[in-house]
This record gives sequence, structure tokens and C-alpha cells, in this order.
Amino acid sequence: MMKKLSLVLNAVLIVAVGVLFYLHFSSEKIADVRKPSASNVQPMAPDGSIVYINIDSLLSSYAYFEDMQNDFADKQAELEAELNLRSRQYEASAIDAQNKVQKGLVTRREAAELEQQLMAEQQSLLQLRDELTMQLSEEEQVSNRRLINKIMEYLEEYNKQYNYQFIFSNSFGDNVLFANQQLDITGSVLAGLNDAYQKEKEQN
Repeated sequence: MMKKLSLVLNAVLIVAVGVLFYLHFSSEKIADVRKPSASNVQPMAPDGSIVYINIDSLLSSYAYFEDMQNDFADKQAELEAELNLRSRQYEASAIDAQNKVQKGLVTRREAAELEQQLMAEQQSLLQLRDELTMQLSEEEQVSNRRLINKIMEYLEEYNKQYNYQFIFSNSFGDNVLFANQQLDITGSVLAGLNDAYQKEKEQN
């Protein structure tokens, strides 16, 4: 999930930093700017630089992403348990019907009815499987969008302090083959994100 999300974030961040660039140079200067609360972690890059964030490192230490993964895993386990329960119920019905037919405890008409009933249960089980799969996929997509939105909203506020021209994403295997570590603002952004998330949790 993390690798898939890193690729999504890479694509989104490249587009979104362009929006930050436009906002910075087209909007009026704000006199009283709220600085990120984790200002004690200062990036080495000077104001106005073109900087980058290591997405893999950011996600691996971002408390919100960890909680999101745990919530998703719990939901997945819950849905799998529901599907397994229905599967066991269907299996028990199938074994019971087979035993009755083999022992001659039902008429041919009753056996046909049992077969139709099992086919209906099977179709219902397959439908439930598809519904749960779609539900899980939708929840994953929404969670990913919330994560991206949370990061982008923070970066917009963060950049009001440092006035970077561009904020690129950098992760293993992407298009950035070399990046000066002095332009890496991952630690600063991560500290701010975790600080903001902790305050958000305390308020809820």
C-alpha cells in the first residue's frame, strides 16, 4: 500500500506544487503569517529555494499515515471475518444437503429444491464478496485522498514561512536521480505534520 501511495503522492505533489508557486507569486503578501508549530526543526535550504521531500521517509514516520493504515487493516479484518462467516455457513449447508441426498433422506423434488437453495446462497455469497471488495477499495481511495489533502494543506501553510519556489517529491525509483541533501525539507515538514496531527487528536 505504501509503495502504491508513494507513486500517487509523487504525481499529485508535482502538480500541486505548481499551485503553490502560483499562489505565492500571484497573491498579496500576508502581514501576520502563522508559522508551523514545529519551527524548532529548521530546514537547511534558504528561502526561495527549490526543495524536495522524501515521500517514503515522510510516510514511514507520519503518525496520521500509521493510524490510517491501522484503521484500514482493522476494517479489512472485519470485512474478511464477515465473508468467512458467510462462507462457513454456506459450506455447512452444502455438506448437510449432500449428506441428506446420499442417505436418501429427501425426495428427488426436495433434493432439487436444496440444490436451487444452495445455488442461490452461492450467488449471494459471491455478491457479498464483490460488495465488500468494492467497499474496501472505496475506503482505501478516500483514505488516500484525505492523506494527500492533509499534506497539501499543510504544505500551503508551511510555504508561507519559507517562500519556496517549488517543492518536489523524491523517493527511491522515481525520476530524481540526485538531490542535494541541503534541499531536503522532509524532517521539517514531518515534524510539523506530526505536531499538527497530535493537536488535532487532542481536540477530538
